[in-house]
Amino acid sequence: MSPSNPDSTASFGHGDTSVSCLKPENGFVDSLSLVHSEKAVEELLQQTPVEGMDEHLIEFSEALRTVAKALRRAAEGKASAQAEAAEWKRRYELEKTRNIQMERKAQIAEQNGNIDCGRVKNSDKQLMQQNELDKIFDECCMKHGICSHEVLRDRGSDSSSNVDRSKMMRKASFKLSWWCKGENGDQHKHDIVSFEKGNITTAERSSKQISLKWESDPQTVLILTKPNSVSVRILCAQMVRWLKEKKKLNIYVEPRVRAELLTESSDFNYVQTWKDDQEILLLHTKVDLVITLGGDGTVLWAASMFKGPVPPIVPFSLGSLGFMTPFHSEHFKECLDSVLRGPVSITLRHRLLCRVIRDAAKNEYETEEPILVLNEVTIDRGISSYLTNLECYCDNSFVTCVQGDGLILSTTSGSTAYSLAAGGSMVHPQVPGILFTPICPHSLSFRPLILPEHVTLRIVVPFNSRSPAWASFDGKDRKQLAAGDALLCSMAPCPVPTACQVDSTSDFLSSIQDGLHWNLRKTQSFDGPRELQDIIQI
Repeated sequence: MSPSNPDSTASFGHGDTSVSCLKPENGFVDSLSLVHSEKAVEELLQQTPVEGMDEHLIEFSEALRTVAKALRRAAEGKASAQAEAAEWKRRYELEKTRNIQMERKAQIAEQNGNIDCGRVKNSDKQLMQQNELDKIFDECCMKHGICSHEVLRDRGSDSSSNVDRSKMMRKASFKLSWWCKGENGDQHKHDIVSFEKGNITTAERSSKQISLKWESDPQTVLILTKPNSVSVRILCAQMVRWLKEKKKLNIYVEPRVRAELLTESSDFNYVQTWKDDQEILLLHTKVDLVITLGGDGTVLWAASMFKGPVPPIVPFSLGSLGFMTPFHSEHFKECLDSVLRGPVSITLRHRLLCRVIRDAAKNEYETEEPILVLNEVTIDRGISSYLTNLECYCDNSFVTCVQGDGLILSTTSGSTAYSLAAGGSMVHPQVPGILFTPICPHSLSFRPLILPEHVTLRIVVPFNSRSPAWASFDGKDRKQLAAGDALLCSMAPCPVPTACQVDSTSDFLSSIQDGLHWNLRKTQSFDGPRELQDIIQI
């Protein structure tokens, strides 16, 4: 077989499959054509080789493999750029909407000024006072920690109250600050990094224990329960009655729970609920505190209801293990009284923000809605008998190719869940990081990783994968990832604050000791001198 003429256009294959050398227009190649070209190259490489193929064609096939790899990287870069562009567009739209609302408020204020000057003076005075308060709150947040100050309009229609509907009321505000044991201890000091004389030194360390102190009394509580449990239903009724009669709080429950309470007694008609998903999105503007009655799964369910800021959660243990539920239901009155009075230690549990980007997406607007996870996102092979083939990138840097049953991207709160069963390390929940744990890798040297919280991970199903992969988020919302699809994971901006019984570290150590019997074994017997044994017995 004679070599082909290099000046002529080359076409190989059979049927409708062909690869031709085309010149790009204006020096650029369309990304969609890159993908089609890559698929054509893959089909060409999978064809049965012709008998008598000489060394020139073998070299050409290797060159085609290099081209396919370059095309795949270009498609992955396009997916990453689309995700970044979508995020910037979302921020731009939010800023644009905010500016339009401010302009409308200014116009309304100007129109009202022509009607009633005295009313405008009062509103201006209130606005100045509010601005001064906001300035004080901002300075407080910058100096001491994280604060919550939200103003809500009372839209309730309670006929027994004499409060005007136009009255403004404050949602319960709180402040998070560093906390230590003892007044004379030095653990309360923050990290102080010095750059004096060109040397970087850390003068003092912080204990990183976070304490929540209420600046105004909580008014509204949301109670979430584990379904299909008689004991949980009885406890919920007792807790609702106590919170209403003794603490005078507004109580929200799920529609299912409200129906169960009304079936038991019509006296529970004061319990409130929601009607649709739109009202669920506004729960964080109404609820000051969330109480969960169940196990860790109930805490995951509570966190999934809040797509943005999450109110403090008080988790009561009514499940099996309970790594995130330190409170016992037998003493719920004492526990809730202590939490409502404050201060209380808080664990800030970080979440992952996950986004699936399809290979068929033509622009950045065709991405799916982001998903928040508190434990982990799992990418596995599903029902396929083939190994999972996943290409992993960290901030656009290639990490590795996973060949095995799958991969787990976990938060530190989820380090005691699926990641632990797959061989990952147990990590303190307040350590900001992302666990990178393979599932049954077909390799002797693939060890788990812990990556910093500021990175963005991209998991891609390559085009040469034998089967699609499946992604699940906190054990639900399962999605198929076909060849060319990508999964982006980064740290979410809003953590989940959970109340501690003692403090974050003590609760974490108690959970792994009680739940997993961590490092439990018999104490080694003492075989020292006879005289020393007699002294020990005395």
